[in-house]
Amino acid sequence: MPLDNKTKVLVERTDSILYYAESDLSKDQGAGWIGGNAPDFFDDQDDLIHEGNQKYVFYLTLVHPFKPESMISIFIPEDYEEYLENNMYPNCSIKVIEHPISTESAKEMFTNPGLIKHFISEGALSNDKKSIDQPFLIKVGGNPRLIQNEDNYFTKLREESFSFLFQVDEDGYPETLVQHDYNYPFGFGSLYIFALIGATEIQHPVAGFWQFS
Repeated sequence: MPLDNKTKVLVERTDSILYYAESDLSKDQGAGWIGGNAPDFFDDQDDLIHEGNQKYVFYLTLVHPFKPESMISIFIPEDYEEYLENNMYPNCSIKVIEHPISTESAKEMFTNPGLIKHFISEGALSNDKKSIDQPFLIKVGGNPRLIQNEDNYFTKLREESFSFLFQVDEDGYPETLVQHDYNYPFGFGSLYIFALIGATEIQHPVAGFWQFS
């Protein structure tokens, strides 16, 4: 992503980058995938993901929009009540991990049975004000489209200098993504990822919070 675009997306926040889910798996893997198996980077890393009796499942992985050598992967607890009760930083149960570029694993150790694998399209730059009214799977930068516009979601994040990086919005799911008889992981809601965004580096992506109506 060119430097001037990074400024518009993460500093001025006049633009954002939008991504969509694509069901045609014959295409190139694009900017990542949602559902399916986790990246093979995690093949021998059970201890990094699972915590005691709390098991996690893979949600999605996205090529870092400003670090093409890295990906950001998201894992959610198998137990819905666990992350429903712990939905806000610093006690958000969703795991967000930046790691080197990886291909999809052949192992199903983290696979979520409720999601059908879809690729994530390459990102497209969009005017941020226009993006507020558009469907999307992922929105990087600009301003978050909130479901509950309450300041307490941001309090601890601001105290620790975290800024909005991207959101995953279930309004952008195609009908083919969620298995029949399974619920949407976030209750037809949205997950918001934050990071420490400096002049030259973007570090330490975290799950800020998730919301649903």
